[in-house]
Amino acid sequence: MADSCAQGVDTGFAALNYAQVAILGVVQGITELLPISSTAHMRIVPAVLGWPDPGAAFSAAMQMAALVAVISYFWKDVRELTFGSIQAAAKGDFADRHLRLAFWIIVATLPIIIGGLLLKPILNGCNSPLRTLPAIGWACVVMAVLLALAEIFARHKRTVVQVTWLDAVLVGLAQVGALIPGVSRSGSTLTAALGLGFERGEAARFSFLLGLPAIALAGAQELWVLRGAHMGGHAWSVLAVGLVVSSISAFVAIWGLMRILERFSAWPFVIYRSVLGVVLLVAAARGMIH
Repeated sequence: MADSCAQGVDTGFAALNYAQVAILGVVQGITELLPISSTAHMRIVPAVLGWPDPGAAFSAAMQMAALVAVISYFWKDVRELTFGSIQAAAKGDFADRHLRLAFWIIVATLPIIIGGLLLKPILNGCNSPLRTLPAIGWACVVMAVLLALAEIFARHKRTVVQVTWLDAVLVGLAQVGALIPGVSRSGSTLTAALGLGFERGEAARFSFLLGLPAIALAGAQELWVLRGAHMGGHAWSVLAVGLVVSSISAFVAIWGLMRILERFSAWPFVIYRSVLGVVLLVAAARGMIH
């Protein structure tokens, strides 16, 4: 196991074969963009199957797969926001809604950048205490309660067009919680958006758009760190397989999430997270999985 720690970075995924990484890529892709915590699943699935923990570095690098999926699915929104902002900036039209939203997204990304830098030694280090099953289990339960409260008390009336700077800041602060394994970036930002009164589908859309910079920076930063970990060719090749499989799975996950939120509610995710959290806590307490 010691060999999986390269310069303090957990590269446990290098011990996996292509089939194992492909399976974990599917798990990572589906759970990364659903509000159910990819970290929880990436800890429990290998543990149940008797595989090595792929490590936090693997999950972070898979952010690039999530980035591809989000941009692909919301391409129209991303294109309008990008080109609309550039055109407005060139004209000096600072009242343009595209430019304002782009600026607010940048501001909302600052908290998670600061938090990520401060917690980096703990988050990506080998045997991180935040990746223990009890810690992840409690995070799942707490987030299930918060998401349930958002569903109960939210008005579900607002759209992305009505986003204000305060909305962006509050959802951006909620996004910091995603640094804690088990919380879920999608879960924390979706919960905050629902709590601010956005329609369920619009809340997810706002959550994904706001999270694009954070997803891109996290993935790129982790790939840069892995580059300096002097990994072998096998490690890079299995990582590439994981990225491809994960990106396809993530796209399907977004499609499913949008359908569920538009036709039903977030309650299926509340129930799932609650059960998952309790199962993790019980399993960890009884020593069923390690």
